[in-house]
Amino acid sequence: MAAKAKVVLTDYVWESLDVEKKTLAGLAELLPLQTKKPEEFLPQAEDCDALLNTYAGPITAEVMARMPKCKIIARYGIGVDTIDLDAATQAGIIVTNNPSYCIEEVAEDTLALLLACARKVAFYDRLVRSGRWEVPPGKPMFRLAGSTLGLVGFGNIARLVAVRAAAFDMRVLYCDPFVKDGQFDAPGKKMELQDMLREADFVSVHPPLTPQTRKMINDEAFSHMKPTAFVINCSRGPIIDTDALVRALDAKKIAGCALDTTDPEPLPNPHPLRGRENVIINPHAAWYSEQAMVGLQAGAPNEVRRVLSGEWPVNVVNRAVKGKNRAGL
Repeated sequence: MAAKAKVVLTDYVWESLDVEKKTLAGLAELLPLQTKKPEEFLPQAEDCDALLNTYAGPITAEVMARMPKCKIIARYGIGVDTIDLDAATQAGIIVTNNPSYCIEEVAEDTLALLLACARKVAFYDRLVRSGRWEVPPGKPMFRLAGSTLGLVGFGNIARLVAVRAAAFDMRVLYCDPFVKDGQFDAPGKKMELQDMLREADFVSVHPPLTPQTRKMINDEAFSHMKPTAFVINCSRGPIIDTDALVRALDAKKIAGCALDTTDPEPLPNPHPLRGRENVIINPHAAWYSEQAMVGLQAGAPNEVRRVLSGEWPVNVVNRAVKGKNRAGL
């Protein structure tokens, strides 16, 4: 009887591993860890056949070289910015993600943060909690209908945001070099980034984190925005240059921001972004719902099961690895 494969789980943020154990039953032994860095999980992962990964990283070429048997690195989430994809392809390791488990949740959270900025919901809540009952401190406020939303990136989540924003009678603009104007059946007019920033009352960022998008919302970008504009980030923290954001807020170049993701994350305490009345910060919670948890937990283990069973997985990120991977697929 062939020995069971070894699957190492680098880290997880849920209470039970029943889904993983059931998915891999009879095929692999699961070794769950709670680590943050490769040097913490590598002692157990050097002989693994598959790696399940949530946040721990970065997973570099050097890390992969120390896992010579690893056939697949399966991320629970959408982004793969912590994994060197070129190195994985060279090493013959399949990398998968989970691209659709929480797109509705993140789109809804984006609108929630946008509305909170527009209507000063968090500000007024803090005001009342402090014992005050006044409207003037929240001024000025502007009608959402007829205002302009600028979307940086026009992928799956951004397009759902566009549909929801249009329902509020907002004008939707977007910039995305990989999307043609009218390519998708979703509200939105394509523009160049600077032109869009000049017109937007709300700027919501949604691109994947790549070397090209890292800190793309920087001093120059803020210089093009309206002083009444709000910035919302439910994508990846490093897309916004944190220092530039602080400078823009200090100089009143923008009206405020709402961040579900920050750079760094978690945001240190104290930090210049904390404690500002025009800043909303959430602890990277936009992805979460009970329904999303089901999709999150099922995705990566099923991809591992497919590969260990000799099947090509569903959501391969480095597709060039096909035909030259360690799994022989």
